[in-house]
Amino acid sequence: MRKSVWLLSAGLLALSVPAHAQDAQEAARPQPDSAPQTESASSQTGSGGDQTSGQPEVSSGDIIITANRRNEALSDVPIAVSAVTSETLENSGASDIRQLTQLSPSLLVSSTSSEAGAGVARIRGIGTVGDNPGLEASVGVFIDGVYRSRTGVGLTELGALDRIEVLRGPQGTLFGRNTSAGLIHVITARPRFATEAYGQLDIGNYDLRRIEAGATGALSSSLAARLDGVYMTRDGFLKDVISSRDINDRDRWMLRGQTLFQPNDNLSVRLIADYAKRDEECCGATYLEANDFTADGRQPSAFAGVLRALGGIINDDTFNRETAITPGRSYRSDVDDGGLSGEVVYDAGFGELTSITAYRYNKFVRGQDADFNNLDILYRDDGGGASTRFKTFTQELRLQGNSGRLDWLVGGYYANEKLRVRDNLAYGEDYLRLINCVAALNPAAGLGFALDPASPLCLNPAALAGAQGQLAAGIGQVRAGIAQIQAALANPATPPAAIPGLQAQLAGLQTTLATLVGQATTLGIVNANPANPGFGSIANVLGLAGNNPFTGIGFDDTYNQTSNNFALFTHNIFAVTEQIDITAGARYTREKKRLRADLQGDNPFCNAIAASPLAGFQQLPCVLPGLPGGSFVDKDSKTENKLSGTVVLSFKPTPDLLTYASYSRGYKAGGYNLDRQALPRSGNTGAVLPTATLNDQEFDPEIVDAVELGAKYNGRGFDVNVAAFQQLFDDFQLNLFNGIAFEVENVNSCSEDLSGADSDVSGATGACDGKLRSGVRSRGVEVEVFARPMQDLSVNFGTTYANTRYRNNLVGASGEPTSSQLFQLPGRRISNSAEWTSTGAVTWTPPIGGSGIRGLVYFDARYMSDYNTGSDLDIEKVQDGYTVVNGRLGIRGPSDMWAVELWARNLFDKDYVQVAFDAPLQGSGTTRGVEQGFYPRSTQLFGAFLAEPRTFGVTLRARMAPARAAPPAFVAPPAPPPPAMQTCPDGTMITAGAACPMAPMAPPPPPPPPVGERG
Repeated sequence: MRKSVWLLSAGLLALSVPAHAQDAQEAARPQPDSAPQTESASSQTGSGGDQTSGQPEVSSGDIIITANRRNEALSDVPIAVSAVTSETLENSGASDIRQLTQLSPSLLVSSTSSEAGAGVARIRGIGTVGDNPGLEASVGVFIDGVYRSRTGVGLTELGALDRIEVLRGPQGTLFGRNTSAGLIHVITARPRFATEAYGQLDIGNYDLRRIEAGATGALSSSLAARLDGVYMTRDGFLKDVISSRDINDRDRWMLRGQTLFQPNDNLSVRLIADYAKRDEECCGATYLEANDFTADGRQPSAFAGVLRALGGIINDDTFNRETAITPGRSYRSDVDDGGLSGEVVYDAGFGELTSITAYRYNKFVRGQDADFNNLDILYRDDGGGASTRFKTFTQELRLQGNSGRLDWLVGGYYANEKLRVRDNLAYGEDYLRLINCVAALNPAAGLGFALDPASPLCLNPAALAGAQGQLAAGIGQVRAGIAQIQAALANPATPPAAIPGLQAQLAGLQTTLATLVGQATTLGIVNANPANPGFGSIANVLGLAGNNPFTGIGFDDTYNQTSNNFALFTHNIFAVTEQIDITAGARYTREKKRLRADLQGDNPFCNAIAASPLAGFQQLPCVLPGLPGGSFVDKDSKTENKLSGTVVLSFKPTPDLLTYASYSRGYKAGGYNLDRQALPRSGNTGAVLPTATLNDQEFDPEIVDAVELGAKYNGRGFDVNVAAFQQLFDDFQLNLFNGIAFEVENVNSCSEDLSGADSDVSGATGACDGKLRSGVRSRGVEVEVFARPMQDLSVNFGTTYANTRYRNNLVGASGEPTSSQLFQLPGRRISNSAEWTSTGAVTWTPPIGGSGIRGLVYFDARYMSDYNTGSDLDIEKVQDGYTVVNGRLGIRGPSDMWAVELWARNLFDKDYVQVAFDAPLQGSGTTRGVEQGFYPRSTQLFGAFLAEPRTFGVTLRARMAPARAAPPAFVAPPAPPPPAMQTCPDGTMITAGAACPMAPMAPPPPPPPPVGERG
């Protein structure tokens, strides 16, 4: 560990600064030195943020969220949403969105070939594989209301947080960007006018060192500022047995500065600037157990034996966590990420106006040993030629208010995203040797007799020459036999009865001759240069000089894509009665993408063989497909106009119970597959055709129709949320790795029975003549329970049942047959979708003595039933069900001014695979293909990106909040002297100078008696 890190750690402890998250109760308490707080209903950083962090994590009704762009209790929001407070995040030790999976059962976050570029989030089993940046994410990531271009961009340190909201189902009428499966919204801790500083130090195994620190306070009566920073380093979880270095490590830091300007109750301006840097080596892989599969069951792996004979190290003890990297290659993973954003909230009286303006920059530079073993087969050079860069500007405007029973919101959104993708995949020095072995292992090639991994080029020249001699002799014998039969047929003495038999023999010999001549021709080509047999000889026959036609062959491709997204949206809540609300939202989106491709790097061997009679040999030389003339430059554009929206009917029969029913239509933009191997090619496996255009790279938008029924009960210390859902996905965007390249295909279902034509290994059968319907259907139920059974004890539990499957009779976007790689999809669960997922957490914070010190006992767990980790659903890629448990024990000082905690993640060291994949150019086939009779033997080797092993350590936290000067003691003013008084004639006392009341007047005299009558 660097000395500077130790010095900084000591300084943090000496300062006694505050903990990872803001103290919630202090946040909610009025501050005498605070400027007026703008009550922002729609702002992501308004009062709702501070209210949330202080609420008990187990009472859903007490958590204030802004999922509806309004400050509302979680139990009053009629959508499926989970809110994870800063207190929960602190207890769990979560510092990025990946660790949310322990707290939200419907969410799964994973990564494959890189964290920075291949991260993927899934909700209810739906997500987009992130390796291809041309695809938008099904689950969007927003940080402080600002959309992050892809999920991997959000897999970084987040610093101090207020809360994280996970919205399930399609979104689009409230947040700036459309998402088809849900979204993750991260709300960071905002500046405060009360002065605070905090610090945290984590030390753990794998040489983990993590430092987080920050401070906030007032710069004036109306301006507050905040600064947060994180530095983290950790050794890798994989050992390279070649160089003895660790990979899949962590070396990253983040700095975020903010200001909050609140001159009065009507205006709030928040500015945020952040920058993050990663300098890591990620992500390597191990192998799954190496086996072949035949009709007789599992067999030893022929391909692994050949690779080992070539000098390859195949570590198929998967969880031994050892890999082998080609000398000179790396898994460089460097990321620069930063941006500026400004949020302005102004209360105009008739409504509240919110503006969020942001600019983001993200650049990821990578290197890759693309074959995942120490043989030099395929690689991406780490000198900067393989990179992904996003430049994104976004502007969101919202105006909302109340008009009687109507709570209305209208808004607009604009995003300009500039994406540049560069790729430089190249052949390594061992490529020629390997593909000679691949050809020899292929029964159809008929070269198995010459397989000799110990020879320099994997083929035995003597065996080839001997076979040629035997074929020549055999051909001579057959020709002699043919000549004899022809002579007998021409001889008039031949009995007529014998002629039919002779003719049959002649036909058989001619067939045999044709077969032998074909074999001899193939051998002649394969061994045309006995010093360079195999594909080297084939190249020489085609006129290419040299012994290795793959030396220096690679490509340098650049894609520049500009996306302009413009949207108008509205989201309105109408109170029909005090108990019934109707919510209606709509969105119009116009998305235009312009793509320019500049693909360079020739493959003369591929071009030559694809245009020759030897095209049957083209697949292996054309793994990096050649381009017409060695270059391909083209541009294209596509525009989409889509309507989406939602309708919700909610009913509160009692103050504690909310029920709702909703329908939503979601939309995720289409785009382009940014991979040259997806261009139209000769025979589908050869060189790129001269007629190819970027229009051939397009894929359609993904549309989802979702129905949901839900109920939320907010009782006294006991809350329950239940949601039942069905989601139908039209043109589901599938990103499939086929062992060499990424195939992007829209998946639909045909209303007519295809009689199994979608389950064969032909891409030419299975077209739909009927109507198209959704290709993926997701049905299920979610239950969340929050309970506080006793003082200082809280229990959370959630479970999700999700039946997320491809439908039968699958076809492409326009009803065309699907790729031969997709034969296992019909009727099966989609990848990374478990049928059952459950999470739970227990938190106990008992007081220790009467000094304000408390203990902490925290455990959380996540269970997932078995699921397939591969997008092509090879049975070898199934991950069995497992449970991961995390724990934390500690002591915290009064008002959380300090804390000492011991923690462990993956406490029981459960081994499991995030994603399994076809090892490139290392075999073919799958078990199901053999079982269905498509081929006799499966030889494919599989790689695995592993989940993290057990980690443990200690956390030290401190917080400093300077005591405020006590106000002066109240001193009562002296009593005024008594006023001068006077006594009135009637005896009353009045102040001097006041007029006495007048004496009452004498009553009038009685009337005279009446005069008597005469008479």
